[in-house]
Parts: sequence; C-alpha cells; structure tokens
Amino acid sequence: MPLFHRQLIVALLFACLSLAAQAQPLRIVSEAWPPYIHDDNGVLRGLDYEAAHTVLQRLGVEVEWQLLPWRRCLMAMEQGQADGILDIFHTPEREASMLFPHEPLSQVELVLFYAKANPHPFHSLKDLHGLKIGVSAGYWYSDRAFRESELFTRESAPSHAANFGKLVRKRVDLVINDRRGGHFVLAQTGLDKHVRQHPRVISRDQMYLGLRRDAGFEELARRFANELLRFKREPAYAALQARYQNPAHARPAARPADKTANH
Repeated sequence: MPLFHRQLIVALLFACLSLAAQAQPLRIVSEAWPPYIHDDNGVLRGLDYEAAHTVLQRLGVEVEWQLLPWRRCLMAMEQGQADGILDIFHTPEREASMLFPHEPLSQVELVLFYAKANPHPFHSLKDLHGLKIGVSAGYWYSDRAFRESELFTRESAPSHAANFGKLVRKRVDLVINDRRGGHFVLAQTGLDKHVRQHPRVISRDQMYLGLRRDAGFEELARRFANELLRFKREPAYAALQARYQNPAHARPAARPADKTANH
C-alpha cells in the first residue's frame, strides 16, 4: 500500500476516534479551589470554570462536571473514568498520558501562609528546618528545591480549607497554597483574621485543562486553546477576572454557570 494511502487511513482513524470520543458528554473533573472552581450552593462557579465553560459552550461541546479530591481526579484520569481535568500543572511526566492545550487558564503564585498566633519567619528554605508544612495531597510543586527538600516534613489534608484549619490549630506550622486561592479559602472559612501570608513566592506556574491523550482529543485541545485565547481578548473575560479579583466579590451577579456540580 502506498505511503500516502497509509497516512490517509491513519488520519481518518484518528478523526473517527475523535468524533466517537465527543459523541458522549465530555467528562471533566476538578477539585474545589476557589476562586478557580467551586460549588456555590449546587452551582459551579469560578474564574477558570467559567472561562472553560464559556469556551466549550462556544465549541458546541457538552460537558459533565464533577468535583472530587485531587487524588481521585488524577485516578479518574488514569483509569479512563474522566476525559479531562481542570486546573492541572503541565509537567513532562504528565505529557505521556495527557494533552495540554497551548493556552493556560490561569497563572498561580505558591506562597507560605502562617497563623498570626504562631508566626514563623521565612526568608529561605533553611528557615523551614524542623517545621511541618501543610501541603495538598497529589499536588506537584514546580520549585525543585522546595519539592525535594528534607529540611521539613510535609502533611497533607483532604481539602484546602482543612489545611488552613490545621494551621490555626497548630497542627502544622505553615501551609503552602496559591496566593489568590489561599485568600479566597480563608475568606470563605472565616479564618482570614487569623492567618497571614509570607511575601516571598515559592514558585509560579500555569494551570491548564488536561485531556486524555488516548481518547482522540488532539483537535479539541487545539480548538480549545484558540478559542480560549480569543475569549481572553474580550471585555467579557476582563469582567470575569475583575469579579474574582477580591474574595468579597467572588459571587457573580448574573448566572454564567452550570447547575451540574456532582459530589
């Protein structure tokens, strides 16, 4: 068989797989993490959720959303129980099993939070010697020195809110979280008066919509990235960002969201 014919058959096969994969609703999982995605009395909201929801709606893609603990999100992707995962970091290790659209949803700054009643000075990693740091189970931290350091111990919690609860009860000495996300969680839980943030940024990273590599979503990843970039240039996206700039303004005035939060 000529090479051209073989290439054409392969291309058609991938196209058929992609169409078959998209015949059913796209199953996307994520962990509740305001202001990026969270359940507000049965309605999903959040900066990245609403951006992704808008883009996928424009692309004509039907979606089933589900909020799960982060490790269960990763497991759902590994076992083929989910087609996509919202707000995941792009790492070389994950490229083997996931597609990452070239346009990120958000950028995060990971910082350390401390309890006002139990402050710990922090200027460099050596200041963390002997301390217990609250981390998020299954999260990947891009700063290699922090990720691999043996100066301190790590203790995970089932949720971001649980991590901050342990912080004020002195069960951990510090908590690492995204600067913006951490302040939103603190405001939601009423702990913002008891917790402060160290100014030094541990690492900066970008969050993406990850798609299963073995499900024929290459074309969807490309179209999603292009439409997301187009949406980011519109006034509607600027308004969306402004709405989630401050914890006090987290709740939208209008309904841009989807009542499909499943726990």
